[in-house]
Amino acid sequence: MSKANVSKRYAEALFQIGQEKSTSEQLEAQLQIVKEVFESNKQFVEFLAHPRISSDKKKEMIDQVFQQFSSDVRNTVKILVNRHNQQALPAIVNHFSALVNASNGIADATVYSVRALADEEKQQISNVFSQKLNLKRLNIENIVDTAILGGVKIKIGNTIYDGTIQGKLERIERNIVSAK
Repeated sequence: MSKANVSKRYAEALFQIGQEKSTSEQLEAQLQIVKEVFESNKQFVEFLAHPRISSDKKKEMIDQVFQQFSSDVRNTVKILVNRHNQQALPAIVNHFSALVNASNGIADATVYSVRALADEEKQQISNVFSQKLNLKRLNIENIVDTAILGGVKIKIGNTIYDGTIQGKLERIERNIVSAK
C-alpha cells in the first residue's frame, strides 16, 4: 500500500474517533506537536526505528514522551512505530488537519502575487472567497512570484482562480482563436 493511502486511512480513522468523542480539535493540536517532535528530534526517530530495540521499550518511550496526550494519539503513534510506518506521520497529521478544517468550514488558500500583500488585502480576499465558497474562514498564505506582471493567482484546494494580467491575456487570446 502506498504511503499516501496509509496516511489517508490513519487520518480518516483518527478523525472518525475524534468526531465520535468530540475531540477533533484537541487531537489536531496534539498531533501537530507530535509531528513537530518527529521532524525536529532525529535521535528520537532513530530510537523508534532501531531494529534491536524491543517493541515494548519503544511503546514505553512513546508513553513517557507523550504522557499528557490522549490515548488515541499515543496509540496511533505506537501502531505506526510497530508497523514501521512512522515516516507517514507528517502526512497523516496534514490530512487529519485538512479533515478537521473541512468539517469546520475552513479552507487554506495560497495567493501568488507580484508583491507581499498587506493584511487588509489578505482579509479582503479571504472575505470574498469565503462568501463565494460558503466557508466560515479562509486561511491565506501569500507567496511572492516576480513572474506575475500584475493581479493575483489564488489556489484553494485543487482549484486555481487566475486573476493575473497574463491569465486574462491568455483567455482573450483563446476567445479570439475560437471565434475564427
